[in-house]
Amino acid sequence: MHDHNHTHAGELQFVDCQGHALTATNEAAAQPGGGRRRQVIVAGKRVKTIDVHAHCVIPKALELQGKDHTKERGPDIGYVGARRLREMDEQGIDVEAISINPHWYMEGRDKAVEICKINNETLAELCAAHPDRFVGFAALTLQAPDVAVQQLEHAVKKLGMRGAAIGGSVVGDEFANPKFDAVWRKAEDLGILLFIHPQSTPELNNRFKGNGWLANTIGNPLDTTIALSHIIFEGTLDKFPGLKICSAHGGGFLPSYAPRSDNSLRVAPEMDTGVKLKKKPTEYMRDMYYDTLVFTDEALRHLAHEVGVERLVIGTDHPIPWQADSINHVLNCPHFNDAQKRMMLGETAGKLLGISQEF
Repeated sequence: MHDHNHTHAGELQFVDCQGHALTATNEAAAQPGGGRRRQVIVAGKRVKTIDVHAHCVIPKALELQGKDHTKERGPDIGYVGARRLREMDEQGIDVEAISINPHWYMEGRDKAVEICKINNETLAELCAAHPDRFVGFAALTLQAPDVAVQQLEHAVKKLGMRGAAIGGSVVGDEFANPKFDAVWRKAEDLGILLFIHPQSTPELNNRFKGNGWLANTIGNPLDTTIALSHIIFEGTLDKFPGLKICSAHGGGFLPSYAPRSDNSLRVAPEMDTGVKLKKKPTEYMRDMYYDTLVFTDEALRHLAHEVGVERLVIGTDHPIPWQADSINHVLNCPHFNDAQKRMMLGETAGKLLGISQEF
């Protein structure tokens, strides 16, 4: 994977308000832009950087649940404008795919439908106002799969959404449950991306008490690990081989210990329920996509080794400050060549989300 002859530190540029280029070194990139827009250059060519993992909340939708948006960790939609654009410019993010974490799965059908309608229409308006900087992931009422199918088609064909954001399960129902098959079939037919963002693992809340924000630190990646394991072992990915799935936080813990999955039923054949998979569990991991929110060079190298570097896309979790330097993380990682860095920074996400690499 490491190409000593062709791997270079990425070059950086800023542009002023009139679009005039201002060259900069890696060190200078950390300075506030002051109206300048950082440009990411790899091997002499600019990359359109695309962040698949960025959040907001819609206050009006939260109000339907009796929630105060100022007490939510995600920023309200009013933040997603001049302030966010300035921060994107400083970080070197050209396009954000914005998602709203599904906080409505426990609501009744009618209320959840109204919440998703508000979320989708408001987010679509934002993306239409800044079409070169934002694309949206649709909100779905997954607790009512028949409604979710209609919402997904409307969001993609009428509102211009590029995919849908989903949790890790739906009030205890795993995505491998056949009740959701119609949703996955529609997503496959539309050719859009499903972005999995976990909602912690509430069954373990009692054990998550104490220091370290464990409900998120451990609970979120664990939720994703369970979700992906079910859709692999239950044959969901065999039923829908064209399904495009991207997981936040580098796929949770699954890629870190993936080969254990290939040995589980050999060790405990009595646990085999009769589902006949078409390939080894780890092979399905290379059919999905993952963000790069894994913090260290070695973690990124290992993730790429397990799933394929062509399956990785930038994820910042913006504006939650888990990783404010996601671009430099890829640019400065010694384990990848220029072509691989370009894929991770924007080329792969561009293909998944229908975003041209042209400026």
